[in-house]
Amino acid sequence: MSFEKHDNPEPNENRASGGAPDPDVIVVGGGLGGLGAAFSLTRQGRRVRLLERAAAFGEVGAGIQLAPNCTRILDDYGLLDEARGLGVVPHSMVMRDAVDGTELTRLDLRDLERRYGHPYLVIHRSDLHGLLLRACRRAGVELVTGARVTGYENAGGGARVTGYENAGGGARVTLASGGTHRAGVVIAADGLHSRARGLLVDDAPVSSAYVAYRGTVPAGLPRVAGVDLGEVVVHVGPGCHFVHYGLRGGELLNQVAVFESPKALAGREDWGTPDELDAAFAGTCDFVRDGLPFMWRDKRWRMFDRDPIATWVHGRIALLGDSAHPPLQYIAQGAIMAIEDGWVLGEHVARHSAADGTVDWDAALAAYQAVRPEHCRRVLTTSRAWGELWHLGGVPRRQRNAVLRARDTHDYSFVDWLYGPTALTPDQEPPMFTPVPLSSADPAAVPEPVTGEVGGR
Repeated sequence: MSFEKHDNPEPNENRASGGAPDPDVIVVGGGLGGLGAAFSLTRQGRRVRLLERAAAFGEVGAGIQLAPNCTRILDDYGLLDEARGLGVVPHSMVMRDAVDGTELTRLDLRDLERRYGHPYLVIHRSDLHGLLLRACRRAGVELVTGARVTGYENAGGGARVTGYENAGGGARVTLASGGTHRAGVVIAADGLHSRARGLLVDDAPVSSAYVAYRGTVPAGLPRVAGVDLGEVVVHVGPGCHFVHYGLRGGELLNQVAVFESPKALAGREDWGTPDELDAAFAGTCDFVRDGLPFMWRDKRWRMFDRDPIATWVHGRIALLGDSAHPPLQYIAQGAIMAIEDGWVLGEHVARHSAADGTVDWDAALAAYQAVRPEHCRRVLTTSRAWGELWHLGGVPRRQRNAVLRARDTHDYSFVDWLYGPTALTPDQEPPMFTPVPLSSADPAAVPEPVTGEVGGR
């Protein structure tokens, strides 16, 4: 059974859970990455306590895309069938030009499943979160809410970020309430604004000046009529893009509108406002513009990432998920990388466990450190480059369109490095793709500019 409690904020707060012995692992953060790591480590026989700062577990957002490198892990966890039942397995991924609506290229996702052995799945973010939360409860993860970790500290005169501490062969966290929790290892899945990251690097989130608006549309509304809910579609345009696909078995149409904010570029604080949303998509095709009234106007997601870092482990404290590698979303791998992190760590814990059940944590963390940062560096840098490609205007846009239209539907050279089995050792990491320069576009396939076309970027 699992134990779920709310930490008492009063000074007499219990250290752990009613005098229970220290767990093997503390996971800080109850998002997708934290829950995935907690489940992965528990299934390897570890006692795991997860600390969530909120008063209750929950996830904000709408749709999320899960490529085969993630559904393969869900299958290993015994959770894929449940995920399929909650989501949609689309048959195609299509890229269109946002200005004229024409198709540029596509992936046959049924053929992709045959190639990689697992499906491409889209699911509501809250449904995936709920699935992992239920799995953690069944597995016996000790779940503690209302537990805000205030930072990290190194004992013995080392670096200090108030509240996290490497201590005597283990690690300890301190809460805002003054209480402490100790374990053999602390996994910091504390997100984009991670305090644990300060043990390793003095950096800050990087603004892309782009912002996302989201919304879902019930399938019975006229907006959805004629939309193939089995397609994942992205319309790419100058300084903007628009994504849509079906959710919850086709009950909903998920929409995401992303654009570059002029106010952000000008250094304004109030950037990414609804008036900018409408202006950014004014030059796009009818289908895209017609979707804008269905976006949630009271919520927006400003898009940040961080520069890649090569070291994620500090003693017995390790970063995981967005604390280590928050990406821009252009190749839909943010949550997937976090889930991969937890799976890889669990596999290395299994490899470094003795017959008596003890774990060589230093060896397991070293193996995790040896493989994950380089893979995630590739994802972060590719995501940035892919975003630039999506948002081109002028001549570069037309060159990009020509290159994409020339691509064979069954050419997987650009995703083999990403969608194959998750590497457990550096030698298993596949080679990257070879970029295709825009200048290689056939000049005959690049049309002349039209009056009023948005300029190049």
